[in-house]
Amino acid sequence: MNRQARALLSVLLLAVVAFAGWRWWTDLREPAADEAEIVIGQVSSRGGTLISSLRSEPRSFNRLVLQSFATDLYSTLTQGKLVRTNRATQEIEPSLAEKWTVSPDNTTYTLTLRDGVTWSDGAPFTSADVLFTFQAVYDEKAGSILRSSMMVNGAPLQVSAPDARTVVVQYPAPFGPGIGLLDNLTLAPKHKLQAALAAGTFGQAWNAGTPPSELVSIGPFMLTRYESGQRMVFSRNPRYWKKDVAGQPLPYLDQLILEIVPDQNAELVRLQSGQIDMLQQQVRPEDVATLRPVVDQKKLELLELGVATDADLFFFNLRPAKWAKDPRGSFIMRKEFRQAISHAVDREAFANTVFLGAGVPIWGPVTPGNRKWFSPNVPRYPFSLDRARALLAGLGLVNRDADEWLEAANGAEARFSVLTYRGNTSLERSAAVLRDDLKQVGIAVDVSVIEQNALIERMVKGDFDSIFFVVNPTSLDPAMSLDYWLSSGSAHIWNIAQKTPATEWEGRIDALMLKLAGTVDADQQKAIFNEVQGLFAENLPALYFVAPRLYMGVSTRVGGLTPSILRPQLLWNAETITVRGPAPGQAAPQ
Repeated sequence: MNRQARALLSVLLLAVVAFAGWRWWTDLREPAADEAEIVIGQVSSRGGTLISSLRSEPRSFNRLVLQSFATDLYSTLTQGKLVRTNRATQEIEPSLAEKWTVSPDNTTYTLTLRDGVTWSDGAPFTSADVLFTFQAVYDEKAGSILRSSMMVNGAPLQVSAPDARTVVVQYPAPFGPGIGLLDNLTLAPKHKLQAALAAGTFGQAWNAGTPPSELVSIGPFMLTRYESGQRMVFSRNPRYWKKDVAGQPLPYLDQLILEIVPDQNAELVRLQSGQIDMLQQQVRPEDVATLRPVVDQKKLELLELGVATDADLFFFNLRPAKWAKDPRGSFIMRKEFRQAISHAVDREAFANTVFLGAGVPIWGPVTPGNRKWFSPNVPRYPFSLDRARALLAGLGLVNRDADEWLEAANGAEARFSVLTYRGNTSLERSAAVLRDDLKQVGIAVDVSVIEQNALIERMVKGDFDSIFFVVNPTSLDPAMSLDYWLSSGSAHIWNIAQKTPATEWEGRIDALMLKLAGTVDADQQKAIFNEVQGLFAENLPALYFVAPRLYMGVSTRVGGLTPSILRPQLLWNAETITVRGPAPGQAAPQ
């Protein structure tokens, strides 16, 4: 689709939204800063079943070795941490550690664990589980993806346990987020996983084929049934330690069901017809008109959460080995090529085409939704086909034959493939927009849409040219996302887990991020991170185009929600959610 046709389509779609859904747009509101809870409908205080959709299923139930949304959500519902970040307030609060003290030099934290907490199988939770978790994270043979994010100044934390309820965590140096670092750490049951760690098979333990009966929980729910490709059924954990202010055991729900629905259109039909209570993805702007009658009937509520903090991103495979024998490496590995692409994309038109105008142009991974860390002064690449062509010509990319594509001096055509995953229409449209925009400057893009798990496997292996994807931060503090920023990090997606920085600029970012992590002064932190954002914007290891505004749809039978801008926006605090009436779709498993 060319630019003129896309513009016409955008106008038509916007007209439909404006005609059929204008009240929805004006009714939406951003939650007040001090609003702790949103109660949607008349809700009961306890019992019932909540049904939600889930776009993909977990490849593993072991959060220490795999980061994907499905695994993260499983972990959120069933596992626990010493402390956690309240996703609504961004404040650190006690969890399995009920209290702690810190040394005067801000390097040693002494935590007191809650008394009488057990795993779902009745085994006591003690400091031995904490020590075991740290051991698994730092054991290189275990292959934990949390290893880099649990380092300070490149060194591991020193952890000891004077007794069953006391854990002492010593940082190698002061750390900006302080004890908030422990929010990265999902705790593992020693009595269940110790044998796998000793045998060197920890990375395969609790894989997707593990029977639910072999899994244990310390969170509000337990996985009691998993039908691959169909659903995950969670039941209340009767041994969950947490209670509400009235002393009533949590969670309130008897059961939570995640229906696996890979296709966004199928998800929408289920929400519209009342077969599910909520989605795990935001409502697409083009679905406003479709859902408006359900809102008018008071069966559905639409919540505006603000600008997303996890915008979709496009990135090349920047592993040198990938391009060592590929002549395209002569330009794909150059920052000027990526800068040309950034100039060639009209971000305003991108927002209109992909998000129907419900988005804001961005030039880096930190969006305006992250108010504390966003910098409006990072280098930007205004839309300019002339500037894009000039940068490409500077790389020796010119049209050397009769076709419409540029070629390098070595004969390599300016062509690459981009992978994205099936069922996410914003990603699919984004890849198509990128293809159409780059065609105008002589770059050929071949789009492949594959299953999400297959995409993740290829990303980890390095078997790709480029990817259009989304990376979900678990914290808005960049010092808590070192696995993304550090060249050695497991989420450094363009070149994962480098032994030493592959480029000079990545080495500089490494040094700055370690400096940031060791700084406690807020003004100094902001200055350091602004420099990091500048280096990122100059070298463009990943390109960001638009951050969408987030709208979530939820049934009016659901209450007790505490929405967050971070995923999972509605289920991060599932223990407090309540429902009234029978579960939607009576045929759903009970």
